[in-house]
Amino acid sequence: MPEVREPKKKTSIETKQKILEKGFELICKKGYHHINCIDIANYAGVSTGSIYQYFSNKKDILISGMNKYLTEIMFPYPKNNTNKTKEEIILEFIEESLKNHKKYKIQHEELISIVHQDKELAKLYQEKELELTKEVVNYLKENNIILENSLEKIHIMLSLIDNLSHELTYHHHKELQEQALITEVIKLINEILK
Repeated sequence: MPEVREPKKKTSIETKQKILEKGFELICKKGYHHINCIDIANYAGVSTGSIYQYFSNKKDILISGMNKYLTEIMFPYPKNNTNKTKEEIILEFIEESLKNHKKYKIQHEELISIVHQDKELAKLYQEKELELTKEVVNYLKENNIILENSLEKIHIMLSLIDNLSHELTYHHHKELQEQALITEVIKLINEILK
């Protein structure tokens, strides 16, 4: 098997990116255990050899896709926007989380399923979650929101938002009113961030 390399040319970078995006998409659609690198190559429209130029195996594609997904999609937060009120920031977090949970519903479901089955991926997930929490703490500091026990409070805040997103994307309990849920989560987060 050839040595995995980091692409330098624009076309090679694009090929690796295409493999990553299509591979992760296929893993999420069909399930990690139901596909192989040949399936990924066919789905991405590249040769199987191209896959092994940039990735060791399908788990390498999954881990790369998971890193991208967790950073850009699952745990999004408004960056480089300072001078916002606490309420504006909370609402933006909720809106971004809801938007991405709905847009990437299949990916989220498969990713969570895989994370519960694989200790290495669970560790990666937890590391990304903590990394994001620290980034949010710094983001709030940039907006002059300084908290005692900031990591713990932000972790709780993000968990509440994630839980809200799950309710409104997957569970849909008929007895619960969407706007009332959002309002109550905002109230709770405001209390946490005092």
